Amino acid sequence: MTTIEKKSLKVGRFVDTNHVDTVIRNYKRERWVQNSEHIGKEDSLSVWYSVEDLEAFIEKIKTHGGDGVRMYFGAYPEHFEKRPEYSSRQTIVMVATRSKESEAGIANKDLYVNPGQILAYNLGTICPPTCNNGGGTSKPSGSPDGPSGDDWGGIGVTIVDRGPKGLTIV
Repeated sequence: MTTIEKKSLKVGRFVDTNHVDTVIRNYKRERWVQNSEHIGKEDSLSVWYSVEDLEAFIEKIKTHGGDGVRMYFGAYPEHFEKRPEYSSRQTIVMVATRSKESEAGIANKDLYVNPGQILAYNLGTICPPTCNNGGGTSKPSGSPDGPSGDDWGGIGVTIVDRGPKGLTIV
């Protein structure tokens, strides 16, 4: 009997709260303020998908022979008709991938299910403008006015000094 060894494609790892807090704070200081000023409103800080959404997408990936997901950073068009409140804000687009091994190593190629039709998923709930898992408020989940009322104690809460424009708590 011949045994075929399947190589693991695992590249990520679980991280702790400190890591999450650090990368979110860095993003806010180094990217978010400039993005928000560029588009003239608070840019999104997160995209939320349900477990049901993710499981359905992963199942479809497997059905089409895929074995991974690439997450692209993107921005909605200035006049986004499907969700006008998302106009100009950033998002994440998930694209199914399939690994291909060659002499140069393993490449993760975007997965097309028909000619010109990529297998992708988008239009999650972005915050802002829609925070608190679709609760209809634009208050950050950790804000004193938000439903958790945790007095800004959430992950990644950052005070950003915007110079003459004042301080911003995000």
